[in-house]
Amino acid sequence: MGPRKFEKTPFEPRSAEETASTERSVRICAAPRTARLVLVHPRGLGEAQALGEAPVVLGRQRDAGQLVAAHKTVSRQHAALRWDPVAGCHTVADLGSRNGTWVDGRSVHALPVYLEDQAVLRFGDVLAVYERRDADLRDAPQVSTDAVPGESLAARKLRLAIGRAGPDLAPALILGETGVGKERIAGELHRLSGRRGPLVAVNCAALSPQLVESQLFGHTRGAFTGATTEQPGMFRAASGGTLFLDELGELPLDLQPKLLRAVELGEVVAVGSTQGHRVDVRLIAATNRSLAVDVEQGKFRRDLYARMALWEIHAPPLRARRADLLAWVDRLHRAWHAPRSRGEPPLLELPVALAEALLLQPWPDNLRGLQRFVHAFGAADGDIEPDAWPAHLLSLGAGPPAAAPAPAAPPVDAPAARTSPRAPRPRPSREALLATLEANAWSIRATAKHYDCERKQITRWLGMYAIALPSRDPEA
Repeated sequence: MGPRKFEKTPFEPRSAEETASTERSVRICAAPRTARLVLVHPRGLGEAQALGEAPVVLGRQRDAGQLVAAHKTVSRQHAALRWDPVAGCHTVADLGSRNGTWVDGRSVHALPVYLEDQAVLRFGDVLAVYERRDADLRDAPQVSTDAVPGESLAARKLRLAIGRAGPDLAPALILGETGVGKERIAGELHRLSGRRGPLVAVNCAALSPQLVESQLFGHTRGAFTGATTEQPGMFRAASGGTLFLDELGELPLDLQPKLLRAVELGEVVAVGSTQGHRVDVRLIAATNRSLAVDVEQGKFRRDLYARMALWEIHAPPLRARRADLLAWVDRLHRAWHAPRSRGEPPLLELPVALAEALLLQPWPDNLRGLQRFVHAFGAADGDIEPDAWPAHLLSLGAGPPAAAPAPAAPPVDAPAARTSPRAPRPRPSREALLATLEANAWSIRATAKHYDCERKQITRWLGMYAIALPSRDPEA
């Protein structure tokens, strides 16, 4: 986000000095109206804590100007958070804490580090997610949290969009990556519409290219070889309700004019017929493609895109709502456990290294990938130590290590650290760490000596890269 000048309201005239001041070369960013730190691990540490322009200290006890993380691994004064008006973001610096501070897996010392939106912070064994927006965001209580769970700002924004579009009968287009829950959103839009007819879901990518027209609009008897009976089609089947067209971007180009006619006129013509049928259907579509790009490339009709996107709802990926991720793990764990045993599922307590690794993954498959992870651990009978991680989960950490957070210039009045920390140690790549482990017979003690660090740092890297040890003795 670029820097912005302070502006007066239209009702407050500026003086000449104020006008000149805004044109100076040094430009200052206004603090966001909403910025917060969400404590996500371990559970039960409290609600999100607001951040503003005033500097604050995070620590174990409640003192004036202090954020509280009541956990035994958090120091009394653990880390300082400040708003940097020039950079337009908050910074964090460690205050000589006993158990350290990390941002996105990188160690932080006395030199402040800039915080990006969705940054994952670790204070001892406490994990938090930094969220920021430029406006206050209210929630939409009429939208079910079963359909759109989570208390992140991204989840609230999504519920607000659904709450606005749901009661309206205009077409809605849901945009988002694979696995973000687009069908859940369509179901909630249908519920909020109050329509008594059914919700009929159609996957456009799964329709037969030869039969897609008859599947959508119906056909008469004898319209083509094999058409022994008349079929009404999906549009007429959804009469009085909602038709959900998933993967709309996969719809053949030659069929798009007929879909446009159905959208604009509320009328469909069955294959083999010349007579139109009126349909009372609310249309909702979804795609993981960029239809705007497809329009420019001639792969999708501009007029159909304009008609289908009267309401455009963006479903965020998991990496844009990290504050909800561990709650999703718990939710999916209960769903996996329910049909397999009686009673309440056991409480899923993730080790902090594993929880941090999950928060830092990009999750390209979103909820589908997370569901696969939960299933693997359920199948492992809840054994969640690194040496018990399933082999196929090694890909969780296969990507390149995250870039180091940029250090900020220390504020003039920053609190002095109580100790002089060592310089930040660069994290080895996954391949380098594996090679060192193999060269040292998978000994954590020897590997820690090689990197001149504590053994718990090696364990933390194992969690970050999802490396499974062949031995169950972590102290070997």
